[in-house]
Amino acid sequence: MIRYFFGLALTLLTGVVQAQTVYCYGNEQNDLLRMLRREGVIVTRFGSPEEAVKAARPGSGVFIVAYDYPRIDPKNIITQSLLDAAGKKRLRLYIEFPAQYPGLDVPDSVVETQLERGVVTSDVFGRQLPSMGLLGIHNAHVLPVEADSPLIVLAKVVGVDKAEYGLADTKTYPLLFQRGNALVSMTGLSDFETGRYGPEAQVKVLWNYIIRWVTGDKNFNVKRWKEDVRPMYGRTGVLPATARMNSIKKGVQWFDKGHFFIDPSWKSDWEKYGNNGVKPLGPPVSQDKAVGDGELGILEGHTSTVLYDGSQLYRYWMRADVQGEVSMALAAAGRLLNNEEYKKKSENILNYLFKTSNMRAGAKNDPASPAYGLIGWATTNAETFYGDDNSRAILGAIATSAYLHTSEWDKELAEAIMGNFRTTGKQGFRGERLEEGDIIRNGWPFYYNRDLVHPSPHFESWMWACYLWLYSKTGYEPLLARTKEAIRITMDAYPEKWLWGSSLQTQRARMILPLAWLVRIEDTEEHRRWLDKMVVDMLGYQDTCGAIREEIGKGKGMFRELKKNSDYGSDEGSLIFRNGEKISCMLYTNNFALFSLNEAARATGDKRYVDATRRLSDFLTRVQVQSVKHKDLDGAWFRAFDYGKWDYWASNSDAGWGAWCTLTGWIQSWIVATQVQIVQGQSFWEVTKGADMGRTAKGVIASMMKL
Repeated sequence: MIRYFFGLALTLLTGVVQAQTVYCYGNEQNDLLRMLRREGVIVTRFGSPEEAVKAARPGSGVFIVAYDYPRIDPKNIITQSLLDAAGKKRLRLYIEFPAQYPGLDVPDSVVETQLERGVVTSDVFGRQLPSMGLLGIHNAHVLPVEADSPLIVLAKVVGVDKAEYGLADTKTYPLLFQRGNALVSMTGLSDFETGRYGPEAQVKVLWNYIIRWVTGDKNFNVKRWKEDVRPMYGRTGVLPATARMNSIKKGVQWFDKGHFFIDPSWKSDWEKYGNNGVKPLGPPVSQDKAVGDGELGILEGHTSTVLYDGSQLYRYWMRADVQGEVSMALAAAGRLLNNEEYKKKSENILNYLFKTSNMRAGAKNDPASPAYGLIGWATTNAETFYGDDNSRAILGAIATSAYLHTSEWDKELAEAIMGNFRTTGKQGFRGERLEEGDIIRNGWPFYYNRDLVHPSPHFESWMWACYLWLYSKTGYEPLLARTKEAIRITMDAYPEKWLWGSSLQTQRARMILPLAWLVRIEDTEEHRRWLDKMVVDMLGYQDTCGAIREEIGKGKGMFRELKKNSDYGSDEGSLIFRNGEKISCMLYTNNFALFSLNEAARATGDKRYVDATRRLSDFLTRVQVQSVKHKDLDGAWFRAFDYGKWDYWASNSDAGWGAWCTLTGWIQSWIVATQVQIVQGQSFWEVTKGADMGRTAKGVIASMMKL
């Protein structure tokens, strides 16, 4: 009591507020303890929970946190005598991941979760974290117990910011609950920085509540929050003059930082993990391993699963589209930055794609085969052909050829375009995918002469762009005629009859490219009207920060609707639950929209398109990842960004490419390459305008189109 009045008198006389003191058991490097110290709290550590309770001043707070999460700590045993001693001293306790606790049947092993998220089941946290609100407690390791009236549970639920269907039909694990004078967590909640828990604002609300409850300081508010992975810039403020150029440099450096280029010294790892054609997942490539030179190709990127230590698994798939796309980004950056290493890697990757891998081998390389010229989807699925993926491999390789001033792959590129064209139907559609065995059995004229309507720009439209591009070099009329017919049918079907997949915005973003190039070839009032309709409708969802918001289309999409909690994570799908959620997608929409808008802007000179392109470019520059700790993420773009929260957050239900995935091809390459073109005041069409493929392509057409 004397000490209390002395402290109060000192405060009144000097105006200096004494620092809060808390008593702790836990690792020196624990995220919570480090954060408390940054906030000016005096953290006193002890060697056991009992020692911390014994030393604590009456009425104070004690934090007992996981020492080496997710390992169960045998010293973290809570006894009844410890709780009794704490009660006598009026202590408030936060107890985390205990190996034993009176009245709880704590198992000796954990349940490791993946898709489950924290679901708030109480109103105690306030309006910013309401009941049924969601928290991303990534890869939680939970000690499953029975507990009454939990404040938060872990469960697999549908939704972005709240559990849309409640908890009645899903397994729940009590995560945080109160027992007497203790808040008890059955997972490592205090690993919030290491585990990259989110969204940031909501996790801060949670910890403000816990710290206020334990310490009794009702005014406590975290001010020095740290994140190991964060956006390059904030939502507001003028970007530095060098920002866009810096995004290019960091974006292309990321390919090396992530060690995605296979090197012979660890090729066996790729063979081990990458030969699984269903789930080609493996651990991150160690920063100690050598970076390849492109001769063995480049991996796909990260999965969306964030592990408890903040790392992410790699996708070891070797895909054709990724090879073509990355070669383009490297060649573009190599030219801009005068970097010969980038140029050489770009060349090596295309030689791998067309000459040494199996993606252009066998029947695909036999002039007598109906499958001749086609590019296999991946080394594990070399007999499967998606026109969409073929188109991006082709466009990437065309740009690479232009940037490197070479005609080395002209024949392969002409064959690839015509291999797709002669398996395109009379109305200009190919459908979602074709298989080599079917093509060989049916013959290519079967596909060329069939009636098919498939109004899905995601799958169809960029191959139309390839046809238009080759028409501009050869004048081969069927390329233009069938493409115009397909575009007309698709525009007439817009939007109600479009097969919109995971996002209607994706379809718009993809459709803009062939429309822009059709204006290049035939600048008619109708073609301009089509282009403007698509651009204006998409830009109706562009936020002031530049992001294009996701939109779910009418009717049924291509993927499973999330009608119950068990549907979460069962199929590919959207980042949003309902329209209006302020979330943007860099895998399917904003990446392709940037490229397509730049093509439309350069083709028409329309100031609206130019301004929209600049705003979108600025947005992507701002949300590029920066991380000192995770070098394999520094310079990447994640699929999802919540521009309302200004945080990497969305529904992670997509079974293949969720909210936190990266992709060396689809995401990274189109953003980097387009940023280069914007800096240089060019479009893809202009970059490749001087390509002298006409003579080679005419010979290919004459040979391949003989009925």
